[in-house]
Amino acid sequence: MQIIGTIKEIWRYPVKSMAGERLQRANVGALGIHGDRGWAIRDEKAGEIRNARKLPALLHCTAVYISEPSASDVPPAQITMPNGTTFRSDSAEANAHLSEHLGRPVSIWPIQPPTERDFLKRAAPDNPDMMAELREVFGRLENEPLPDLSTLPPQILEFTSPFGTYFDAFPFQVLTTASLNALAIRNPTADFDSRRFRPNVLIETTRGIEGLVEAEWSGRTLRIGATRIRVEMPTVRCVIPTLDQPGVKKDPSVLRTIVRDAAQNLGAYATIASGGTISLGDEVAIE
Repeated sequence: MQIIGTIKEIWRYPVKSMAGERLQRANVGALGIHGDRGWAIRDEKAGEIRNARKLPALLHCTAVYISEPSASDVPPAQITMPNGTTFRSDSAEANAHLSEHLGRPVSIWPIQPPTERDFLKRAAPDNPDMMAELREVFGRLENEPLPDLSTLPPQILEFTSPFGTYFDAFPFQVLTTASLNALAIRNPTADFDSRRFRPNVLIETTRGIEGLVEAEWSGRTLRIGATRIRVEMPTVRCVIPTLDQPGVKKDPSVLRTIVRDAAQNLGAYATIASGGTISLGDEVAIE
């Protein structure tokens, strides 16, 4: 077992694609940090749960829980709009406020039971040209390769999330300062702010650990106290890290660097082997 660093940041995102909560400590269970992506936006015109790839204005909303979630309870979140308007995610006016902000009819939903599979069915693509659609959502230029989607869980090709969740693919995402620093060296004019990449934990790596280290961790386990996190695969990056959000300016060069110098990936998706509590400053080891 090797000590690789300490926890520098912990993030939870009460509403999928909205700005999240930066935490001092968090309880972690089978579905990651309790309450993470507990709510999501459904595009009623498309008939599909959607994120900032299609609804980028979501990144300018902030959501915080009104009480602490647990493994079995996802409470309402308080949402703050860019104009300062606030409301609860379970309020009667929530859908109207969000629809006005996003410029299309939407509704907000808490996590549904795993049996509600039709709710997560993917809608027909907006663009019948599938290659053009993929290039749009992944932010790839014509001369750049598309990601290999066969590496993702097969369910994700038919459904927007694993059943009973609103995650893109896996319930936990890890990012390291080593990787952010490596990309900043390759593109020093860009801002590789961790908020662009929406991790659950940012690990400040120890001196001597350098480069895109998460890309080498697939199949290994991170230990944070009693919490054990199994690294599944590198995180395939889409257009979202390039988008404008509070405190972070739009910058397509961020994705150009990831595609060119990091094999299209940054950070790592993970599952939870055993839950526990994690806190800022906790030591992280890899088995």
